[in-house]
Amino acid sequence: MIAVMGAGAFGTALSISLCSGNAVTLWARDPAQARDMQSNRENVRRLPGVALPLDLEIKTTIDLAGAQAILLAVPTQKLSAFCAEISGKLPASVPMVACCKGIELGTGLRPSQIIRDAFPNAAVAVLTGPSFATDIARGLPTALTLACTQDHIARDLQTRLTTSNLRLYRTTDVTGAELGGAMKNVMAIACGAAIGAGLGDSARAALMTRGFAEMVRVAVALGSDPVTLNGLSGFGDLVLTCSSEASRNFRAGVALGQGKSLPEDTTTEGVATAQALCELADRHSLDLPITSVVTALAAQQLQVRDAMDMLLSRPLKEEKC
Repeated sequence: MIAVMGAGAFGTALSISLCSGNAVTLWARDPAQARDMQSNRENVRRLPGVALPLDLEIKTTIDLAGAQAILLAVPTQKLSAFCAEISGKLPASVPMVACCKGIELGTGLRPSQIIRDAFPNAAVAVLTGPSFATDIARGLPTALTLACTQDHIARDLQTRLTTSNLRLYRTTDVTGAELGGAMKNVMAIACGAAIGAGLGDSARAALMTRGFAEMVRVAVALGSDPVTLNGLSGFGDLVLTCSSEASRNFRAGVALGQGKSLPEDTTTEGVATAQALCELADRHSLDLPITSVVTALAAQQLQVRDAMDMLLSRPLKEEKC
């Protein structure tokens, strides 16, 4: 049995896809939501119009007995509290897979580090890459990165979690895979702000390119292989998130570019990640101009036009990552 913890859009989508070859249990925190999903076979709140498989079990009580893999589809900023909640309920030797992207505020920890701190003896992996929940749920082809430092566990999970529409690629560079998935959300906000302010697609292309340079800079400083960022979890996710209105972070950026407030009813992980990255940049003496601008925009300390002027007035330099 595969246990998916978190009945948001992504957790539900993964559950739908994984049901094709596995017994799957989806955990939902809200009892009313769980009852509605169980009776109507649809997650109206997060994935309207997509039918849930009849054999997908939905629970509100945390029961991980018999689980062969535990997928944590919980927002990064809530992951520490959730790990504390399930402490003592984890079966021995069951791999835990982080299915969220971001960096925890205050600690600077990535999802895999949060899980490892809570469960020192657990095998920890990360599932990340360019994907929209609606695409996965509707059976559209999607390629993701599965990162785990223990290759034999990665191979087993790769086989177990690959489905007819999900193709997984392995890497042992957990740091690089997580940083790519986290930082691309920041760059998506920047690109959305440029589009929302009417600055055009050329400005978006420039922000994506220089944003990718920032992503590589951080990854190298934190010990990952820069080549990892060229793959699905870095460049691939960056392209998807910065170019589609389906991206929550891109839409949040558009709202900022139009002078609007950030949506309150959706998770915009890139805002918290940008702030956490600025804290990391101070510790590691990193120059992250786009990330700094996104942090200021989200805090309403800067307007988009002023932000672009700041970026364009930086000293001229040779193009290097």
